[in-house]
Amino acid sequence: MENLSSNPFVIGVFAVVVLGMLILDLGVFNKKSHEISNKEAIWWSVSWIGLSMLFSGFLYLTASNEMALETFAQYQTAYWIEKALSVDNLFVFILVFNFFNVRREYQHKVLYWGIIGAIIFRAIFIFVGVEMINFTYLPEITVAGKIVRINLLLLVFGFFLVYAGIKSWFVNAEDDEETDFSKSPGARMIYRIFPVSKEFDGDKFFTIQNGKKLVTPLFVVVGVVEFTDVIFAVDSIPAIFSVSRDPFILYTSNIFAILGLRSLFFLLANFMHMFSRLKFGLAIILAFIGAKMVLNPIYHMSSTVSLLIVLGVLVCSFLASIWFPIKPKEVPAE
Repeated sequence: MENLSSNPFVIGVFAVVVLGMLILDLGVFNKKSHEISNKEAIWWSVSWIGLSMLFSGFLYLTASNEMALETFAQYQTAYWIEKALSVDNLFVFILVFNFFNVRREYQHKVLYWGIIGAIIFRAIFIFVGVEMINFTYLPEITVAGKIVRINLLLLVFGFFLVYAGIKSWFVNAEDDEETDFSKSPGARMIYRIFPVSKEFDGDKFFTIQNGKKLVTPLFVVVGVVEFTDVIFAVDSIPAIFSVSRDPFILYTSNIFAILGLRSLFFLLANFMHMFSRLKFGLAIILAFIGAKMVLNPIYHMSSTVSLLIVLGVLVCSFLASIWFPIKPKEVPAE
């Protein structure tokens, strides 16, 4: 199969588009911190999703004729898997912002720099992961008269994702609400390295108090967000390895998915009731992808079928959230 990672033209287009949009985002449209309205969040969400779909069309046109449809399906599948699993991450970000009392007009800046960190860490995870997979194939064996080649790392990832899916089905969201995020590894690392002020200084990450340079609590929040994203990548990155071995397809779909998360975050914060059943859909997707990875040496499912299943589960969980919403438990009055 052709590898798009070796095509300098495709890489250049991706770099120009992403860098250009990031510069426009923070340098032009969000130069000054402000509260993101629903209208603005919808506009940016539609823009990022539309841009992602256009890029998938670009890959379709760039790939060779025999691989065009497969490349398109792989990108789309990896994109929607990452998009879906990242929504779960956004619920935690909401709790983090509430815990540290981050004002709404400062949240976009935190998410922006969180995304920059994610771009770097995802590149490391994906490109290193692909190389590790290439070196962990076991010798060929015969199963039921069929020659198969099992990959040890993918097998481990597969069982892990099945376990993660089953576990997430039974996770109680209320447990996260009681988490002390000031004691998370991301926060503890910053407290250990930098002196931290007790109060915010607008949207600044650094401040000067009594002639001493300090980092603000907003910088601590960035550290917590970065660490949280790394933890969630433990689920999402192995999941997309079930889709393709081309690191460029995996990385570009991953980046386009997370770049649109900031705008989606503000919509999610205002319409959480529309996603109350989503965690069950995500659990099914994780378990499905894990099972696919385990069974892949024996039975290969096409990327197109995988894409339809992932999209179908997402649509069903979204509709279930609207038709049968989970109402939050009322807190008894003292």
